[in-house]
Amino acid sequence: MYDSDLTASRRSFLAAAGGTATVGLAGCMGGGGLDELTVAHMPIYPDLQWYVMEGEGYFSEVDAEITGQEFGNGPAIVQALGGGDIDIAMFGIVPAMIAIDRGISAQVTAANIREPMGIMAEESFHETFEQQGADAFAAWADERGEPFTFGTFPQGSVPDVLLRYWLRDVGVDPAANDSVEIIEINGASSVWQAIANDEIDGTSIMEPVPTIAQAEGSSVTMLRTAAEVLPGQPAAVTLMSDAVRDSPLAAQFLEQHVRATEFIDANPDATAEHVEEGIGMPVDRARKALDSPLSNFITDPNEITEATQVFSEFAADNGQIEAQLSTDEIFDLEVYGSL
Repeated sequence: MYDSDLTASRRSFLAAAGGTATVGLAGCMGGGGLDELTVAHMPIYPDLQWYVMEGEGYFSEVDAEITGQEFGNGPAIVQALGGGDIDIAMFGIVPAMIAIDRGISAQVTAANIREPMGIMAEESFHETFEQQGADAFAAWADERGEPFTFGTFPQGSVPDVLLRYWLRDVGVDPAANDSVEIIEINGASSVWQAIANDEIDGTSIMEPVPTIAQAEGSSVTMLRTAAEVLPGQPAAVTLMSDAVRDSPLAAQFLEQHVRATEFIDANPDATAEHVEEGIGMPVDRARKALDSPLSNFITDPNEITEATQVFSEFAADNGQIEAQLSTDEIFDLEVYGSL
């Protein structure tokens, strides 16, 4: 079951401590006041650089005390950003745009991953969908007497937006189609529990859920990868407050982010151990998930700017942001460019 896959003693400790842990200190900046940085992150593969930086001790190279705060979803991080509690956030591109749209003084300085999501569905639905497309949902509802139910992260999250983008692309409007239902689920562990308990028929989700589902013999399997839905799909990014971006800490942090990305690529076995320690997934499954087509770790934000505009347009049309945000409004590419 999921508790044994994504829960470890460290997670229990963090929960008891309010989800916060101090993980590094290399000194304090003089005069700037930024002697401590609070970094929001989530226990998911798209934030894997956090766990590598933490586990490998890379934060010792940053001239500030780094405190991590764990969240279950992106919208919750947006709320924390709005309260001024977060300096750096490692979370989804859509919540990042929502934060910027709300006037929070921050921009994206790095990508964490690209194309990490998958649309999963009951195996019995696959063949019908390939034959009938959008009409497959009505066929499902007629046969089962209930709509096809997707369960994924709350509205405004990347999994939710990708799911709605894909449904629109295949000709389905969930708001006007009673054959499809989307329910909100907080956190990857809860999504897996919903799959395991037969509470949902499909999902839009990232690793490690697909690997766990496969290992457990779940009938909910991969229908489409993000690469098939939207090539170059953006997902988790690293957003920094203006105060951080205007300080030497921005480049210092991204230098360690690059190191972590390179470490993941070069040392998958050691990375799997960090997954076990940080996310709580058994090392053998963690290692398998690193070979998944969804595990495409990067740092360069330039690799996702083009597809981000698709998400920005969709988020604006969907009412999640007031208007489509430009690349310049979303990204600060200079920090990465300075490395």
